[in-house]
Amino acid sequence: MKVRFRSSLLGVVVTLSLGISVLSCGNSADDSVPKDICGTKIDPDITRTIVEPGDEWSEYDRVDRAEAITAPCVLFSSGKRVLDFRFSWTDEKPDLMYLSGTGSVSGVNDPHRVDFAEGAVVGTDGALSTTSCRTKGGEYFTLTLQLPQVDPLDRGYRKDIEEFMRAYFPATVKTLGCR
Repeated sequence: MKVRFRSSLLGVVVTLSLGISVLSCGNSADDSVPKDICGTKIDPDITRTIVEPGDEWSEYDRVDRAEAITAPCVLFSSGKRVLDFRFSWTDEKPDLMYLSGTGSVSGVNDPHRVDFAEGAVVGTDGALSTTSCRTKGGEYFTLTLQLPQVDPLDRGYRKDIEEFMRAYFPATVKTLGCR
């Protein structure tokens, strides 16, 4: 009888241990970020540098790549805006420093030029990039990224925003069907 009790107790302990292990290791929601944002595949490890992992992701996406009409795409986590994108097509090459200015729909704070795209600009709370991309919508494609949850005075995100845009922008351009 003593042997049966010990083996039953051992079985319960093993079952509980496995259950706890599955719950703590198997719940990837704590580490989840989307692998596809606004129609562009992106490495979640890169995205994780600018957004907190979550488990309730959704998008508001008005972008129509075939029509190439300026439109927003917004990524939400648990109902809060975390990434605001603006996909824009124009006939003339835009001045990103001008567009990044205060009061502009594409505004970012404390913009600085960076070298990963034609005149790319990275600020403390967002970035803009443009490239020649002949489509139905025009000669140039411009992508604006804004992080509404980031304090504009916090300069700590600038490098992470640049890293994200270095990966996301060219991957997005590949989805546009540029001629």
